[in-house]
Amino acid sequence: MAEELRPLPLTRRRFLVTSAGAGFALAVQPIRADTVIRTDSAGLVVVDVMIPVEDGIEIPGYLARPEGEGPFPVVLVVQEIFGVHEHIKDVCRRFAREGYLALAPELFHRQGEVSGLTDFEAILAIVRQVPDQQVMTDLDATVAYAAGQHGNVAQLGITGFCWGGRITWLYAAHSELVTAGVAWYGRVTGEATTLQPYHAVDVAADLNAPVLGLYGGQDTGIPMTEVAKMQAALEAAQSPSTFHIYPDAPHAFHADYRPSYREAAARDGWQRALAWFREHGVGSTGQR
Repeated sequence: MAEELRPLPLTRRRFLVTSAGAGFALAVQPIRADTVIRTDSAGLVVVDVMIPVEDGIEIPGYLARPEGEGPFPVVLVVQEIFGVHEHIKDVCRRFAREGYLALAPELFHRQGEVSGLTDFEAILAIVRQVPDQQVMTDLDATVAYAAGQHGNVAQLGITGFCWGGRITWLYAAHSELVTAGVAWYGRVTGEATTLQPYHAVDVAADLNAPVLGLYGGQDTGIPMTEVAKMQAALEAAQSPSTFHIYPDAPHAFHADYRPSYREAAARDGWQRALAWFREHGVGSTGQR
């Protein structure tokens, strides 16, 4: 039986998290108030939740799904480095409007809270402490939680942006439950470290599900030469995963609250993401 969802009490910490219009906006000024998309919650169940994970602790998260009993196909929404702020929550509501249970866990919770920070280096100082293995097990716990919240994890998608785009590739190789993934401009190569021993190019042959990469041709942090390496690794593994490149788009072209937003690419990418999920069994047109 699904656990009853209850809003979290509005503690000072939750106020800082949920009033992210101050936190994430300041972190990425200037804000694009003319283009910010706001998806209302009418007809949806939307709630801040606490997700039980390893070590007997809980991490915060945001859940959005249609009203009703479901079960609903599940999409994990993985944050940028700025945390589960209002843009990420809006993405969850957009998926809920398409019939999904979307769940975004706060994956930096053990290391610190980023949503209220305005200093970019302070945010990076927290993010750099987060081990990939911790993220993988927290996402496993998030999937288990979704299964108890009217979610059908036999249809499990994952999508992520920037930092979360890299995690999308890795989790598709980690979890045998993933049905399909969509990675938005996440790093695919990099140096191996203790906390990040592998990158997407290293696990291209280990993907358990097809992943669509949505990347910008003008992304100065992820050159097309690096994307080409990943595409070559996918082809060598005979993987159905692939990329769609927007030649004129920069990094973070989907982030409608930032100057990097490119409406045409963002809208096209969103439709491609929905089509990819449904084509590969996450959604109303496919069963796994």
